[in-house]
Amino acid sequence: QVQLVESGGGSVQVGGSLRLSCAVSGRTSSSYAMGWFRQAPGKEREFVTAISRSGGSTRYAESVKGRFTISRDNAKNMVYLQMNSLKPEDTAVYYCAADRRSSTSVATSTSTYDYWGQGTQVTVSS
Repeated sequence: QVQLVESGGGSVQVGGSLRLSCAVSGRTSSSYAMGWFRQAPGKEREFVTAISRSGGSTRYAESVKGRFTISRDNAKNMVYLQMNSLKPEDTAVYYCAADRRSSTSVATSTSTYDYWGQGTQVTVSS
């Protein structure tokens, strides 16, 4: 059983930065494509970014392109989300997710991901 634990959330002012981390345990992280999703109050969970098993392929939602960067360190079984130039609309609970089927590609649909973390709150205030 894979376990995902997010950390690094918090409160930040507009224009600030945060770095989220996702620790993968139970199996080596290189076995999974990894994604970050977020869910704001009253809204559906939405795709933010994803990275392939090797880290060679990434995808971003249009709303975060140029501001967020996903990365992974398979030696440490960690996945990261660097968030810069944060906006109030980035406020949400951020979830780390693992996809055991995709090999070189990355998926944007929540239904593709097999394992989820508990989430970490990110609040951006003006």
